Amino acid sequence: MSGVRRLGARWRRRRPLRTRLALAASAAVALVAVGVCAAAFFVIRYELLHQLDLSLTQSATRVIQENRGEGPQVVAGECRYLSAPACAQIVPAAPAADPGEPYPLPVSPPVREVAAGKRAPYYSNVSRFGQPLRMLTTPFGDGRALQVALRADPVEKGVRQAAVLLAGVGGVGVLLAGLLGYAVSRAGLAPVARLTSTAERIAATRDPRHRIELPAGPPGRQDEVTRLAASFNTMLGELEQSVSSQRRLVADASHELRTPLTALRTNAELLARGDRLTPAQRERASAALGRGIREVTGLVNDLIELARDEEPLPLLEDVRIVEVAEHTVATARTHWPQTPFLLDVGAGAAQAVRPGVPARLARLLTNLLDNAAKFSPPGTPVEVTLSTYGSGGSAGGLELTVRDHGPGIPAADLPYVFDRFYRAEAARALPGSGLGLAMARQIARAHGAELTAGAAPGGGALFTLTFGPQEPPRGGGRVMGV
Repeated sequence: MSGVRRLGARWRRRRPLRTRLALAASAAVALVAVGVCAAAFFVIRYELLHQLDLSLTQSATRVIQENRGEGPQVVAGECRYLSAPACAQIVPAAPAADPGEPYPLPVSPPVREVAAGKRAPYYSNVSRFGQPLRMLTTPFGDGRALQVALRADPVEKGVRQAAVLLAGVGGVGVLLAGLLGYAVSRAGLAPVARLTSTAERIAATRDPRHRIELPAGPPGRQDEVTRLAASFNTMLGELEQSVSSQRRLVADASHELRTPLTALRTNAELLARGDRLTPAQRERASAALGRGIREVTGLVNDLIELARDEEPLPLLEDVRIVEVAEHTVATARTHWPQTPFLLDVGAGAAQAVRPGVPARLARLLTNLLDNAAKFSPPGTPVEVTLSTYGSGGSAGGLELTVRDHGPGIPAADLPYVFDRFYRAEAARALPGSGLGLAMARQIARAHGAELTAGAAPGGGALFTLTFGPQEPPRGGGRVMGV
């Protein structure tokens, strides 16, 4: 039995889903068709026999009424013909009382028992005169039994004809069930077939730009398979975007690394011939080599961080944002001595805290400040403002803005300022790799904040970091700075 089950399971695995569904649907419809035909056959057979039994009952009633008081005898014996009345005979309980004329119908012990009142009336099938007969045996009274018989071959012929007809109908029903099952499985699994074909084509070509054609219709009334296909299309879109982003990242990274690596190789080759250089030339080459190594190291570290799909937040703390801002502004003043940095903290913002990682938030603000200082003319300030909005004071929303007085961001470049390696035409001659703003947005989103860029009133660029309302304190209300 287990071997049969294993063979059945192996057969199901090897058959396509369309074939299995067609067979299941066909089997279900065929079973219903065969069941209906079988039920109809038994109903027809019962009704035909019932009508014959009613005729026998009527004939027995007429014989009893016409032959009251008569002794054992043969009342009628010409039932061999279809047009003749029923054969009828009166049989005593004791064989010694039988008449001298032989009975046309068989007399068995159960007939004597009915005559003696020991058995209830019954119907039976017998053969006489070369024909099948249906016979009723019923009490006649005073130790006698009445036997009445009619030819049953018309009923049997009708039953056979009904069986043949219903068998034909059942066969046609099974054939139609197979055709309908195949049609239903083909139509019902058409979206699945398209989905499978698309998936196989993507696997063969490694091109996620393919999509499954969806049937037209209102979005809210789609069936399960159509919704599955729509979800698969959405997944393909996400995959295409991810693959495109990865390819663009690799292409941009290789482009950005080409120049510093070339400089490193040149300086290394130059230092390899140090005996031909003066001490001043060797010092300049060594300094250039060190700057190149630091640039490549910083670029690789930025790439590693940006290559992660999610910003790591291993240790969340309640961070006082004003302390992070003060620390990064102080650091920026050291790195950019020719650029004044102004910090303005609004009422209620000094006590505002947000859950996060202090070092990552400091990195975010440092990137914004370095970007602002890079584009600010010498002597013009970079303005940092920390304020609250909405109701709730320090528990409400928190907003930090960084504004410079440089050339600003052209409208054509504004949608791309947070893309990896994107650098506007005016910034191509300035130091940097084009990863700082992309990293700043990634850190902001990991902390539940939103970073946007726009044009500042009166000129310059304005970056806005927006935090939502303050959540309950974490870790028992411990507040960390930088």
